[in-house]
Amino acid sequence: MRLGVGIFLLAAGGIIAFGIRDTSSRVNLTVVGIVIMLAGAAGMWVSYRIATQSGPDDAEFIDPKVEEQYTLEPHEYQIDEHIDVTPTTYQPKDEHHHFKDG
Repeated sequence: MRLGVGIFLLAAGGIIAFGIRDTSSRVNLTVVGIVIMLAGAAGMWVSYRIATQSGPDDAEFIDPKVEEQYTLEPHEYQIDEHIDVTPTTYQPKDEHHHFKDG
């Protein structure tokens, strides 16, 4: 139940409990309205508790093997093959060039 539904139930219960004249002896609208208001208040409280609930601290759940990957010390193994990352200029192919010159 979200906060808006809780507010709606509070308002609807208040209207039923205090805004409608109870002329029926079979159903006590005051009690029905108060029950609806209590349901709305409980829903708002649960919604607030869920929204402000703090999760577990992520630092205590890090696997030591995963944490080892992020150390500042170099790894034990050395890279044998170096990859050339020198930028080159882009040369588009003329295979699909359909423009006419002149």
